[in-house]
Amino acid sequence: MVTTPTRTAGALDPRALRGDFPLLGRQVDGRPLVYLDSAATSQKPRAVIDAEVAFLTTENAAVHRGAHTLAAEATELYEDARATVAGFVGASPEQLVWTSGATAALNLIAYSIGNATLGRGAPASARFALAPGDEIVVTESEHHANLVPWQELAARTGAVLRHIRVHDDGTIDLDAAASVIGERTRILAFTHVSNVLGIVNPVEDLVALARDVGALTVLDACQSAPHLPLDLPLLGVDLAVFSGHKMLGPYGIGGLYGRSDVLEALPPFLTGGSMITKVTLDRTDYLPPPQRFEAGTQPVSQAIALAAAVRYLDAVGMDAVHDHERALEQRLREGLRSIDGVRMLGDAAEGGARRQTGGAGRSPAEIDRVGLAAFDLDGVHAHDVGQYLDSRGIAVRVGHHCAAPLHARFGLTASVRASTALYNTVDEVDLFLDTLTEVRPFFGVSA
Repeated sequence: MVTTPTRTAGALDPRALRGDFPLLGRQVDGRPLVYLDSAATSQKPRAVIDAEVAFLTTENAAVHRGAHTLAAEATELYEDARATVAGFVGASPEQLVWTSGATAALNLIAYSIGNATLGRGAPASARFALAPGDEIVVTESEHHANLVPWQELAARTGAVLRHIRVHDDGTIDLDAAASVIGERTRILAFTHVSNVLGIVNPVEDLVALARDVGALTVLDACQSAPHLPLDLPLLGVDLAVFSGHKMLGPYGIGGLYGRSDVLEALPPFLTGGSMITKVTLDRTDYLPPPQRFEAGTQPVSQAIALAAAVRYLDAVGMDAVHDHERALEQRLREGLRSIDGVRMLGDAAEGGARRQTGGAGRSPAEIDRVGLAAFDLDGVHAHDVGQYLDSRGIAVRVGHHCAAPLHARFGLTASVRASTALYNTVDEVDLFLDTLTEVRPFFGVSA
């Protein structure tokens, strides 16, 4: 039986939820696991695991293909999952395309625009065609998945890739954005929440700048979908992507949201079965979206499990999730500031503006964040910090977090990132901070 937590009034109590997550009960080197790597991948509640197992055990069949009972049941569950997940982000079912993840979704968009540039698709696709000298704009804070596909699209089409810089506090420089986004801008792609800085970016301001010049907006919502109430149509973006495994769901599933008129105009990227209406030896007619973009074997069990994940999040309440994680973030950030040798990325408040370039952005009170922080520990390499913490049962992420240009912006090649989720407690954050104070003495680094 698949269950979801009971909605309760007031603040979220992570201790009441932790029993729903089987992996959180394990130990590492004889110590209770403290999992602070949810920005990389979240843990899965029993409801999600049970949903996927139940489908594979009792209804497993190909969808949109067979006429037998199992096929009909599987198809109904699959499309019900689409409606559930679409509703979670404020969309209608026909506005949600299933993909294997956010990276696949971003590549789908980039290659579809490339196909439009080649003259493929319906006449309406011509609105997306790029010409040499047209501009694609990103920000300094992008994950590689929202940078490299645009580099490749620019290389294929002759478009120019430009970027918007960030302030020392990690916020997007809106004055620079107004300068960079201009008449030649055709695409603006940016992250809703930085996976390194945790900052919630001003989507409405950036969308307004893009709309003034008729540019297509593409939002990376991977780090916002698990942590914030999300209404993509209300945000006004044309396209957005998110990833299931970061929002309590399984691997191998993600979503592409698109405004209906945009999806209807975009030509397909992958082609084959499941996305056609008529095929002859000479030509093919394609289904409308979302099926137009879902060639091949569909991620059926994964979609069903992702629907269970968003039902779980809905039952907890996304406002409560964000409030809880915001409190953890503030405790985490304040604690890191108090530790000798720690320099947080995007923390201009502690002398960052003196060491870096570009000045400050918004005041600290104006910056909304999710529960993560990335930092450098003076005298100790990030990987050594991570190994020490792991020896104490604390899991964090080390490296450039697929955001090498952002690290270069702050003069680093790697950092340590601690990231929280709805199941983390204040005690876990405090244990992490206490353990971090042991790292420099362990490696013989003096204050």
